[in-house]
Amino acid sequence: MIFAVILIVFGPRRIPEIGRTLGKALAEFRKATDDLKGTIEREVRLEELKKITPAVMAPFEVVSRSEPEPVLEPAPAVDSPLPAERGEGQGEGPPQTA
Repeated sequence: MIFAVILIVFGPRRIPEIGRTLGKALAEFRKATDDLKGTIEREVRLEELKKITPAVMAPFEVVSRSEPEPVLEPAPAVDSPLPAERGEGQGEGPPQTA
């Protein structure tokens, strides 16, 4: 019924042109609604992150505001030889004059 009215009003020559125009308009409308939907979803996620961030960051703020602990020197490895075992201090090297 609708097609018959369009055929009578616009004629058979303009129907393809009207179809293309309608298709382009629907594609633009679909693109605009997808963009709007994406923007709304992004804003909702941003608000959720703003709510979650203080709870997640609280432990880090406590650590970052506390006084830093001193770094201790590492203990020497057990496998390393002592200076006497390496031959140091046992008369090797240049002769010393008294």
